[in-house]
Amino acid sequence: MAVKPNVKPLDIEATFKEEGLDARALITRTDKKGIITFASKAYRDMTKYSRNELVGKPHSIVRHPLMPEAAFREMWDTIQRGEHWEGMVKNLRKDGKYYWVIVQIDPIDENGNIIYHKPEKIAGYVAVRREPSRKEIEEADSLYKKLRKAELLAKQNLKNWEKEVLESL
Repeated sequence: MAVKPNVKPLDIEATFKEEGLDARALITRTDKKGIITFASKAYRDMTKYSRNELVGKPHSIVRHPLMPEAAFREMWDTIQRGEHWEGMVKNLRKDGKYYWVIVQIDPIDENGNIIYHKPEKIAGYVAVRREPSRKEIEEADSLYKKLRKAELLAKQNLKNWEKEVLESL
């Protein structure tokens, strides 16, 4: 489940305010497998990826290597059952900076309508992100670092990039 980062992570945070995205939601839609089918302008502005670089790519293109794998397992288990999921996510931009979001993900049918508890009708997912508070970020960051470290320590045969992540923790 671990995904090697597309870019080298920098320890520099990007904020909604710094990007001129105050109170703007970052929205994406994906197919059932997590392949991006739509990315809003605000999402593209925050991630620094163009529409062509995002559409048709797995959503993991923005996965930060410090995110615990368990968070994504729980997310996928929830949304594939046709349920709403909400959680904190640390993402990695194309320029190597990171940003935090609270993301809400809902299953959608082939017409783009949100549907619940009908896994057989799921055609994809819509995700809406907003900026978390500093307190929420600090709490998530502390917890996620502990979880990620435990995950990596429990693994056999770490890849080189995973060893680098572990050393940074």
